[in-house]
Order: sequence, then C-alpha cells, then structure tokens
Amino acid sequence: MSLVHVSIDIKAPPEAVFDTIMDPQRLGDWVTIHRSVSNVSHDSERQGARMDQVLCMRGVNFKVHWTLIDVNRPKEAEWEGRGPALSKARIHYRLSGDPDGPTKFDYTNEFHAPGGLLGAMASRVLVGHASEREARQSLNRLKDLVESR
Repeated sequence: MSLVHVSIDIKAPPEAVFDTIMDPQRLGDWVTIHRSVSNVSHDSERQGARMDQVLCMRGVNFKVHWTLIDVNRPKEAEWEGRGPALSKARIHYRLSGDPDGPTKFDYTNEFHAPGGLLGAMASRVLVGHASEREARQSLNRLKDLVESR
C-alpha cells in the first residue's frame, strides 16, 4: 500500500471548494493526471454515485471506476476506486474552516497495487514520489482556480 497525504489552505469558503472538487466536469481544471471522465451518475454528490475516470501516470493511461462511499457536504467525501489488474484506491477529501473561509483542504490517497507485497514494491519503484508530487501540484492548481473566482 502507498499513502499520500497533502494539505493546502485556500482563501475561499468550504462550500466553494467543495463545489469544485465534487464536480466531475471540473476535474480537468485541477487534477494534473486527469484525462477524461465518463459514465457519471446523475447526482454525483449522493452516496453510491459512480464515475469512470481516465488518469495518466508516467505516460501510461489507465481507467479507474469510482464509487462515492461517504459524503458530508461541505466537510468531506470519500471515493473508492477500482483500477487495472485488481488495483484499488481510496481518496478522502476533508475540508475545514469558517463558513466564510479560508478552507483547509486535506487530501489523502491510499493505493493498493495488485500482487501483494511484490506488487507494492514494484509500484514504489515505478511510481516513486510521483504521486505526492502530482497531488501537491493538483492542490496548487485547485487553490489558483478557486481563489481566482
């Protein structure tokens, strides 16, 4: 398992940040490894909502099937993903701050590579610190996007 946790302070109310991060059509505006989204549930903010996302790491595209397993507007959301070769991921968004802002956004990504311990070791070699770097870049893009409104 690999775990990435990054945080950022955004000069905006939690509602504005939550609206942006939960809008599947806005993923390309801030997620650096995002390529496309499809099969989005009609109500993308209800528990059980689904979407398929194509991501790209180190030049390789792959599809993840996401399910929203927990949501508490505008404080947190948790997505569970199934990727290629039985890989699994869990993404947790936690927002805190005053209703008028600023908002602290905590992002956690837990990734389980297929193949047990050997798969986890191979994943660390292939991906290295790219996941954390991409998460930090994504959160910086989110900050710029939301604060520019």
